[in-house]
Amino acid sequence: MAVQVAESDQIKQFKEFLGTYNKVTENCFMDCVKDFTTREVKMEESTCSESCLQKYLKMTQRISMRFQEYHIQQNEALAAKAGLLGQPR
Repeated sequence: MAVQVAESDQIKQFKEFLGTYNKVTENCFMDCVKDFTTREVKMEESTCSESCLQKYLKMTQRISMRFQEYHIQQNEALAAKAGLLGQPR
């Protein structure tokens, strides 16, 4: 039973990853690719795409860090409210 749950969670996470990947790809493509008259990817399109992806990755990392900080603060506040902080063990 636990193995099925773990596999189900993995499939769900992979689907979420693919959805995010597709969204980022589409957004960066729409923002950066302007010339469809040639098969070649122009340097400005390539640079734009790389910058777009880097910006997304940095934003995601920053949001994750802020979320963790918020979570820690909330846990500390709950612990303080419950009187668990500062008590000797």
